[in-house]
Amino acid sequence: MMSRIIAPTAVTRPAPGGPLRRARIRKETALSEQNEQAERSVGEFTLTGPLAAAPPAGYRAPEPDEKWQLPGGFAHVYYGERNQGIMRPVIVADGFNLGRSDLDWLYAGLDQGQFPFLTELRRRGRDVILLGFDERTASILDNAQTATAAIMRANAERLGGTRLTVGGFSMGGLITRYALARMEMQRVDHQVGVYFSYDTPHRGAYIPVGLQAFSHFIPVANDFARQMDSPAARQMLWRHYDPKTGESGIAPERTQFLEQLQQVGGWPRIPRLLAVANGRGDGTGIAVLPGETVLKVDRVYPGTSFSAQAQGRNVTVAELKRRFPAAEKTITTSDFPELDGAPGGTLRSYGILADALKKAGAQVDLRHPEVSFVPTVSAVSIRDLDQQKDLYANVDDLPPDEADVDDYLCSSDTTAHTAVTEELAIWLLDRLPD
Repeated sequence: MMSRIIAPTAVTRPAPGGPLRRARIRKETALSEQNEQAERSVGEFTLTGPLAAAPPAGYRAPEPDEKWQLPGGFAHVYYGERNQGIMRPVIVADGFNLGRSDLDWLYAGLDQGQFPFLTELRRRGRDVILLGFDERTASILDNAQTATAAIMRANAERLGGTRLTVGGFSMGGLITRYALARMEMQRVDHQVGVYFSYDTPHRGAYIPVGLQAFSHFIPVANDFARQMDSPAARQMLWRHYDPKTGESGIAPERTQFLEQLQQVGGWPRIPRLLAVANGRGDGTGIAVLPGETVLKVDRVYPGTSFSAQAQGRNVTVAELKRRFPAAEKTITTSDFPELDGAPGGTLRSYGILADALKKAGAQVDLRHPEVSFVPTVSAVSIRDLDQQKDLYANVDDLPPDEADVDDYLCSSDTTAHTAVTEELAIWLLDRLPD
């Protein structure tokens, strides 16, 4: 009799590449790609002030009476009330941001805030010429060519003998300052009676070094990094973070710009020079304590944090961490004054970054959205920013003739960089040439 061999019952197990494991891998891959995409998307913003904010819903800027095409830029011309042409021109240059100027947005920024600056200019019979640039982060020297062309055209089309008013907001004041000084050096009759600057960084602007470094820590090319590493940023910022060396200092482009500015005399000498500052003049800054944490991040860039600038050597201002690809970096500075809380026109530097991080899915602990951007002493060009005592100087107690300008006004309260307040605007309007 033959015995039958019964095979043992097989135990069913998922194959190594079975559907459950493949589903898990797909989920993990999707999550990784989602996190990586979130990191990449963070840099889709630029640091901007009130003049670059979106106009109010439903707002439309008035149609200009003339549109000019200029080398490297363009202008919109709005006649003053009861004027049939350019009678009493005021050229207002756009400021620092990435890309081409949007003059409708600029009109809204200058007219739809706390005080209707352009409406009041036109009501007083002034012709407004808004000057825009094809690339606002281009070299100040290049955009000064555009300003020169606008001045020459305004003179060619002007009816009557009222001298021009020329100036700008933020970096627009630097552009027009250099243009006028160079015209005088070249013995060109610019016919300008008043030059004005509105919270212009004559002695330099400040963007926290940790923020500048973070723009290059984002693992893909992005708008924030392009803005921070642009020719204009390198010329305008008091200290610039170099992504190639990881060091922060005076950019070579700034040194060259300041040398070229001195070669044309530093300032125009024919017009009356006026300046206003969005920061206070009594030495009072904003409540940002040196060394304290201003922004902490969880998710997307977990463990990243930023600290307010403090004095000293090898001061940590940022701890940067990312996962895709994994990296960590500590950002330090040496011999900086306490810039974040300095008296000056403020910018939502950390607030803008926090908004972008939240949009990408991060959790943020934002403690100080705003820091000083254009210190008061820079806006009225009366002190440099290198020393704590100068940065926090009580400008109101300084002899006015120590400033490089003929007359100036500091805001009675700390206000946002380029915010058009009634106090500053009326003071400026009342000093324009007849």
